[in-house]
Amino acid sequence: MKRSFLLLQLWYVLLVHAFYGVWFSVGGSLHCEYSNSVILHRPHSVSITEFGAVGDGVTLNTKAFQNALFYLKSFSDKGGAKLFVPAGQWLTGSFDLISHLTLWLDKGATILGSTNSENWPVVDPLPSYGRGRELPGRRHRSLIYGQNLTDVVITGENGTIDGQGSVWWDWFRNGELNYTRPHLVELINTNGLIISNLTFLNSPFWNIHPVYCRDVVVKNLTILAPLDSPNTDGVDPDSSTNVCIEDCYIVTGDDLVSIKSGWDEYGISYARPSSKIKINRLTGQTTSSSGIAIGSEMSGGVSDIYIKDLHLFNSNTGIRIKTSPGRGGYVRNVHVSNVKLNNVKKAIRFTGKYGEHPDENFDLKALPAIEKITFENVDGEDIGVAGLLEGIEGDEFRDICFLNVTLKVKKKAPWKCSNVRGYSQWVSPEISCDSFEERIFPEHSSDCFGLSENNLEISSGLSRSPWLLSW
Repeated sequence: MKRSFLLLQLWYVLLVHAFYGVWFSVGGSLHCEYSNSVILHRPHSVSITEFGAVGDGVTLNTKAFQNALFYLKSFSDKGGAKLFVPAGQWLTGSFDLISHLTLWLDKGATILGSTNSENWPVVDPLPSYGRGRELPGRRHRSLIYGQNLTDVVITGENGTIDGQGSVWWDWFRNGELNYTRPHLVELINTNGLIISNLTFLNSPFWNIHPVYCRDVVVKNLTILAPLDSPNTDGVDPDSSTNVCIEDCYIVTGDDLVSIKSGWDEYGISYARPSSKIKINRLTGQTTSSSGIAIGSEMSGGVSDIYIKDLHLFNSNTGIRIKTSPGRGGYVRNVHVSNVKLNNVKKAIRFTGKYGEHPDENFDLKALPAIEKITFENVDGEDIGVAGLLEGIEGDEFRDICFLNVTLKVKKKAPWKCSNVRGYSQWVSPEISCDSFEERIFPEHSSDCFGLSENNLEISSGLSRSPWLLSW
C-alpha cells in the first residue's frame, strides 16, 4: 500500500512537471510544450479485444469499452494505464474515460459512433449554458466523455474517431431532434488533457469540446466534415485555461476553432472565463463560418489569446468576434499574427448584434467589453471584404489595432466600421473609418496589445522595413 502511494506521488510529480511547460514566457511570448515520454508511458496496458470487442464495424462494443475502463480504474493509483485499440472498425455508443489513462488508437483503428441515438445517453445541460445549445432542456452525451478527471491522453498512430454524423445532421435539418446533438469528445472539469495524432471525422455536432478544463494540449490532428454539415466546429475550448492548439488541419461545416465561455445570464453567473489560449500553425477551410471565432457564447469572459500562423483558404471568414447585448462578459488581450488568407470573403469581422439567447431572461443591459484586439502581419489574396467591424451602440469596441496588414480586396469599399475605435499603421487598403487613427507608433503602441518586439524596434523609422516585407 505504501509502495503504491509513493508511486502515485511520483507520477503526480512527473505529470505536473510535464504540464508545467505547457505555458511559459520567453520575451513576452507564450509557448506550448509537453513531454511525450512522461505522459504517454503507462505501466499497465490492455487491449480492447481482451474484453470481447469485435472490430467488424457491426458489433456494438459499448460494453467492452465500459468494462475495460472499469477494470483499468484499479490502476489509477499505480501510475495509470493504457487502453489499446488495434486496427479494425470498433462500433460503440458513448463511454466514460477515467483519470490517469491513455486511450491509444493504433494505425488502422477506427472508433465508430453508433447511428442509434439510444446509444448516446441524455445528460443535464452545462451550468454555464442553462440548456442544450440547440434545444431547451437536456442534451446527448458525447461519444468519448469524461468529467472531474486528471491526466487524460487520447492519441495513437493516426487512428480515427468517426462520429458517423450524417444521420444526426438529417435529424437536425428535419426538426426531428428531441435533445441537442452530441459532440465527439467532451471533457468536463479535467486537468491535464492531451489529444494528439488522430483523425476526427463526421462529428454529429462540435468535434472536441474541453469545458471547465485546465492544461489542455490539442496537437497534430486532422478534423474533417462536409462543408455543408451543420455546426461541426473543430475545437471549441470553453471556460478553460492554459490551452494549446497546434499543428492541426481542419475542414468542417462551421468554425475551425471557436473560443467560448458560457451563454448570457448562465455564463455570467457561472463566471468561468477562457484564458491563456494559444493557437499555432492551423490550416483549414470553412465555407460557412470562420477560421477562428471568439464567441458568441463568451459571457464568462475571454482573455489572453494568442493566434499565430493561421492559413485559411476558400472560406467565408478569417477571424471573427461574435457577441450581443445580453452576453455581458468581455473579450480582451487578443493577439493575432502571421495570417495567410486565400480566397476568403471576409478577412476580419466583428459582430456586435449576433443574437441567439438561451431564453427570455437575459438582461439587455449586460453589455460585453471588447477591447485590446491586435491584428499584426496579415496577408490576403483574393479577399472579398477586408473588414466588417460592427460594435454595439453605446458600447464601443476599443483599442482595436491593425499593423502591417495587406489585403488584395475585390470590393470598392473594403472596410465598414460602426461603434469600433482603434489604430492602424502600414495597412493596405487603408482603413477609411473616422474612428481609426492612421498611426500607432509611438504614442499609441501601449494601447495595442502584444505588439511584436521586431515591430516595436523598427517603429522609430515609421517605414516598412525589409523584415516586415519578408515576414
